[in-house]
Amino acid sequence: MDLVKVAANSRSTSVAGAIAGIVREKGRVDVQAIGAGAVNQAIKAIAIARGYLDLDGIDIVCVPSFSEVLIDGKERTAMRLGVESALSLRTPADVVPETVSQDIY
Repeated sequence: MDLVKVAANSRSTSVAGAIAGIVREKGRVDVQAIGAGAVNQAIKAIAIARGYLDLDGIDIVCVPSFSEVLIDGKERTAMRLGVESALSLRTPADVVPETVSQDIY
């Protein structure tokens, strides 16, 4: 699984380009951020990436979760934002069959 790590001083447009590129190529990417500033930049980057991907007809969804990571021997809680193509989430049950009409007498 590809992982894009975002810091508070990350450029949101650069991160957005990385997110869009990985989603185009692989359909899914995880974005990790620790701290309020980093989470802010990550969310902005995902919104920008959505615009980039919309030009290609790709809609994305974001699924947030928490992740425990070890940094310099200390455990920290990170936000993990799973970003993937909305089409990859569809299951056969989501596909609506064509309507069949019957004449009732």
